[in-house]
Amino acid sequence: MSSTDKNLKPENENLRSEIESLEYDERGLLPAIVQDARTLEVLTLAYMNAESLRRTIELKETWFWSRSRSELWHKGATSGNTQRVVDIKLDCDGDAVVILVEPLGPACHTGARSCFHNEIEGAAQVVDESSAELNEAGGRWTGDFGEVLEKLYALVESRRRERPEKSYTTYLFNEGLDKILKKVGEESAETIIAAKNDDSARLVEETADLLYHLLVLMVERGVKLEEITAELTGRHSRRRQTNESD
Repeated sequence: MSSTDKNLKPENENLRSEIESLEYDERGLLPAIVQDARTLEVLTLAYMNAESLRRTIELKETWFWSRSRSELWHKGATSGNTQRVVDIKLDCDGDAVVILVEPLGPACHTGARSCFHNEIEGAAQVVDESSAELNEAGGRWTGDFGEVLEKLYALVESRRRERPEKSYTTYLFNEGLDKILKKVGEESAETIIAAKNDDSARLVEETADLLYHLLVLMVERGVKLEEITAELTGRHSRRRQTNESD
């Protein structure tokens, strides 16, 4: 039970004993982090006891323990905003769980998609240009893939030059090359995972993120799109010449 990323499977013969062997706190509870299975957005943090965890696994919808009412509660029982369970994972110590779900409505009682929608005043606010800002800009961009890459490259260049506040790209440039390389590595790994999971939509998203971070790296190192184009064109020409000579 101590292995990282271990999954609880409802078909386990010893499911009850496995659940009861987890490291609950003095109140018999585990923190449960609920994430959207597709986007991995954190939807809520709740608590589970052994019975709510058992029901969650067997019924494939989230059940929790209400600390204020001291009773079990089925998410969406009154609102209809249930959460279909896709997977459940334990942390390395067996004292917390992550629930991956397909949400059928908002997670928060306020009607918000996620319970984590309040910002701390004065905290750093960074716009992730690999998602929100670029999605907005992409709606105004037209042209083929090459034209979109050129426009995106120009945007990243302007961020490096102007360093606007609250910009994720500015943050990457301010942190320097090591941070940019770290992000390229992370996005490469996430692209591989999406491909292995046979999730086409997720693979498209992760590929876009990887391309964006590669463009940030290129701008940081002074590599132009034209250089990549010339390299690919040269390789194609050499390959064609080799095939013709054969």
